[in-house]
Amino acid sequence: MMEETWQIFSGSKTQSPSKIWDLPPPPPWRAFKQEPGIRSHEYFGYPSVRKGEETGPEGASAQSTFAATSYEANDETVAKVNTALYLRRPLLVTGPPGSGKSTLAEVVAHELRLGDVLTWAITSRVTLRDGLYRYDPIGRLYSAQENRAPREPGRLPENIGAHIRLGPLGTALLPFDVPRVLLIDEIDKSDIDLPNDLLTIFEKGYYEIPELMRAQTASDRERPHSGTTGEKGAADEDQHVTVMTADGTRVATIESGRVQCHAFPLVIMTSNGERTFPPAFIRRCIKLQLDIPRDKDKLGAIVRNHLELDAPTRAHGKSATGSAELDALIDSFLKKMKKNEQLATDQLLNAAYMSQSVSGKADEDTRERITDQIMHSLNEIWEQT
Repeated sequence: MMEETWQIFSGSKTQSPSKIWDLPPPPPWRAFKQEPGIRSHEYFGYPSVRKGEETGPEGASAQSTFAATSYEANDETVAKVNTALYLRRPLLVTGPPGSGKSTLAEVVAHELRLGDVLTWAITSRVTLRDGLYRYDPIGRLYSAQENRAPREPGRLPENIGAHIRLGPLGTALLPFDVPRVLLIDEIDKSDIDLPNDLLTIFEKGYYEIPELMRAQTASDRERPHSGTTGEKGAADEDQHVTVMTADGTRVATIESGRVQCHAFPLVIMTSNGERTFPPAFIRRCIKLQLDIPRDKDKLGAIVRNHLELDAPTRAHGKSATGSAELDALIDSFLKKMKKNEQLATDQLLNAAYMSQSVSGKADEDTRERITDQIMHSLNEIWEQT
C-alpha cells in the first residue's frame, strides 16, 4: 500500500488539479476570515474540480504549457514550493539569469491547474499601487460629461467600476476558493520601499481602493435612512462595484471598496541578487536558491525535454542526449562554466537547437562559430554595462 504523500506540488509534469484540495487549513496566524467569494471553476469557465477529479482551467498558452512540461524540478525546489503552499508564505527564488526562476511559476500553475500565472514585472519606477490597481480619473470625467442623466440618491456613480482595473497583485488577492499563482519578477530591481510595502499587504491579506470608498461614503450621506436594521435592501446591493481584473476581460465584484483574500496566493518572487532585502522581509519568505546545473546528465535531460528527444538507450553508452554532437555541446558548456564564465541554460538550448537545425547544411567551422556566438560569456555584457 502506497504511503500518502504530503506533497501538493510534485514536479512530475503531470497535471493533478484535485491535489490543491488536499492542502490543509492554514496556520492560525495565516488564516484569513474572508469567505470564498469567487469559485475558480466559474471564473475560468471550467468544470468543478474536487478530490479525485482531473479537470481544470484551460486556456494556458502553448508556450507556457511547453515551458512547464519541460522543466526539471529538483527535490529541494519541490519541498520549498510545498512549504510555501502550506504556510501561505511568499517564495523568494534567487539565482543567476537562465536558472529557471520565472518558469517555476508556470510549472506550479500548470500541474495544479490554478489558471494563468499573474505576472508583475518590477522596475525601479513601480509602486505598490501599480500592482494593486489602476484608476483612470480622466476617462471617468469624460464619461460623466457624456452621461448627464440624474443619479438616484444613495447609488454609486454607475461608471466608476469601468475605470478601475485590478493589477496582478490586486487580482491575486481576490477571494478565490483556491490560490492563484502570482509571479513578482525581478523584485531586486524595485524601489527600496517596495519590499516593506509588500510585507504589509502579505500580512493583512487585504487592501482598500480609496476611490471606491470615497464614492461609497458620498452615496451613504445621500441615502435616506428608514431607521430599520438587519435588512439588506437595493441601496445596499448598489454598493457592489464590478471592476476589470488582470485576467484580460474577466471582471470581479468589490464590496465597500475593500478586497480581502480567502486563499492566500502562491507568490513567487524572483531575484538576480542585485540587492539585499530587509531582515523582516526575508524572515517572512521561504527562500529557494536555483543554480545552473553543472551535471552533464541533468543538462542532457534538460536538452532532451526541450528538443523533445527520446532518452538515450544502452546502445548510446554513457551519452547524456543520445547524440554525440549534442553531448559535445554540453561538454563545451560545462568547460566554459569551469572557467568561471557566466552562462545561462537557454544559451545551451539555443545552441543545441541550432546545431540540430544546421546539421548537414553547414560545415563544422560554421557550426562552431554559431555555437561560440550563442554561448558567449555573460560576464562580458556585465563588464560593459
